[in-house]
Amino acid sequence: MPTRTSPTNDAPLSANRRPAKAAAQVSGEDSLEKFELIGRTVTIARPREELFRFWRDLPNLASFMENIESIRVLDNTRSHWVVKAPAGQTVEWDAIIDEERPNELISWTSTAEASIKNAGRVEFRDAPGGRGTQVTATILYDAPGGTLGKLIAKLFQREPNVQARRDLRRFKQLMETGEIATAEPPAAAPRA
Repeated sequence: MPTRTSPTNDAPLSANRRPAKAAAQVSGEDSLEKFELIGRTVTIARPREELFRFWRDLPNLASFMENIESIRVLDNTRSHWVVKAPAGQTVEWDAIIDEERPNELISWTSTAEASIKNAGRVEFRDAPGGRGTQVTATILYDAPGGTLGKLIAKLFQREPNVQARRDLRRFKQLMETGEIATAEPPAAAPRA
């Protein structure tokens, strides 16, 4: 796997005018024109060390990522992911953490056998004015079924671009308040 280089500016990789170049920066690969690149940033009023530690404990991700069924840690850098897909299906893959800078960055790449090829990075930076931490998730994935598959995933609310926004919002809620707000009434609440 090629060594990645960090961007020379503070703009998210997903804002790059040349998506293929940004994709190569995320994954270390050179020809990724068919891959989708998404990026989201959220500011969380918690120290970056705390946020990094929570994220690095990979099974924690299932507590706020709606589509994650399970993450099983295989060793210090490898993990097995089971994720919900449209129409009640699931997809699975193994991922390898290929770069880690404590309290700053975690990046990963799926293994060659993955049913959905993906790579990405989560960056943790101090927010301006001491407002906490900016968490930026940049994800690169090969949408199964191309444009049609992406449309179907969007219809079933499983499209990664939509999910990344929701998941980061849920991560913010969990880390700032200790819970995730939902529109569902508590199980013990009386129903009219």
